[in-house]
Amino acid sequence: MPTPLPTPIDATRCPLCGGDNRCAVEIEKATGKPQPPCWCVSETFTPELLARLPAAARRTACICQACARKALAPSS
Repeated sequence: MPTPLPTPIDATRCPLCGGDNRCAVEIEKATGKPQPPCWCVSETFTPELLARLPAAARRTACICQACARKALAPSS
């Protein structure tokens, strides 16, 4: 049986939750309209959060704002 091909990474989806990451770069690619700087330029991404990314998604898809903020929230 042949090995299945890996599922391509969708750069418009968060690789952690699958939600829309609202990446300004991807929005500009899709619409052709210039976008303001992405929300992520002022966001903090912890090393622990980045370590959770699948290897195939690193430097390919953006983490969404909800996942980034959830990682910063104190756990209860």
